[in-house]
Amino acid sequence: MEPDDYLVTKMTFGKKDGKPDKSVIVYNPHLVLRDIPLEAYEYVVNGKSAIEWIMERYQVTVDKASGIKNDPNQWSDDPRYIVDLLKRVVRVSLESCRIVQGLPPLNEFVA
Repeated sequence: MEPDDYLVTKMTFGKKDGKPDKSVIVYNPHLVLRDIPLEAYEYVVNGKSAIEWIMERYQVTVDKASGIKNDPNQWSDDPRYIVDLLKRVVRVSLESCRIVQGLPPLNEFVA
């Protein structure tokens, strides 16, 4: 792929039967990430899955008042930076959930 094929405007979920399919992320018209385990969405940061947080934050926006454009494609010289970050977040989410599920119960005393 060429560097411009990695530019992102806004990531969205795929569709299945007219409903969002979280196992598919449409990165842009040239790149679709598939087979994302749904368990990865169980890793939550500030009330939102880490994956959805990345999808929300890493999109091109324009401030209405100032007209200033916020373009995450300009945050790195590596054209694959955002797609690689998203893939890493999926992996970290899966591993974090696996570790948490493997922890013993707290056995807290409730008075």
